[in-house]
Amino acid sequence: MISKLPKWVEVGALILALVAGFVNAIGLLSFEHQAVSHLSGTATLLGVGMIKGSVLGLVHVLGVLVSFLVGSCIAGFLLNSSALKLGRHYDTALFIEAFLLLGVLWLLSEGSGYGHFLASAACGLQNALATTYSGAIVRTTHVTGIFTDLGIMFGRFFRGEPLDKRKAKLFLLIIAGFIIGGCLGAWFFIQFAFLALLVPSTICILLAVTYRVYSHRITE
Repeated sequence: MISKLPKWVEVGALILALVAGFVNAIGLLSFEHQAVSHLSGTATLLGVGMIKGSVLGLVHVLGVLVSFLVGSCIAGFLLNSSALKLGRHYDTALFIEAFLLLGVLWLLSEGSGYGHFLASAACGLQNALATTYSGAIVRTTHVTGIFTDLGIMFGRFFRGEPLDKRKAKLFLLIIAGFIIGGCLGAWFFIQFAFLALLVPSTICILLAVTYRVYSHRITE
């Protein structure tokens, strides 16, 4: 599947991973140390909260989980095929993600915890976007599966099987993007607090505009 994707997918995956790492860093530093770009830890918090947490805490964690699902549903509604094709609503999904992040900025600046839900929805939307166009191979909002796939690939390589260099390159770019995004997110949050969210929202808008202009030129 990776070999069938156009070359610019690597650049897009790198930038989207950077956005996710950026947002997740802000989440870890500000949302009561709540990760929003992936749900493994959040699901664990829900389980722990059922034993020793408050009702309000449980509702909040459940809201983060459901919001991620809602974001994924939006992508599934907009993108009705697993094949990457110019003209599909990838730009619309990115515009929605940008507006969700701007909503996060506004809500959290006002002291509202509902911003956590919008942040989770934005990450769910982005992850589903990448999953849809890559045939469930690429994830850009977390790197657990990426490290697992790399480990499998390297293990088979050491056994004598050929290494899919393009796939390995793509996975390494996603990991690098996520880590760089985390560094940038932490720095910007320390300097500018929630205004740091203007950075990932602007990146999403620029990506959406670039995709729309490019697709129009190619299809004309």
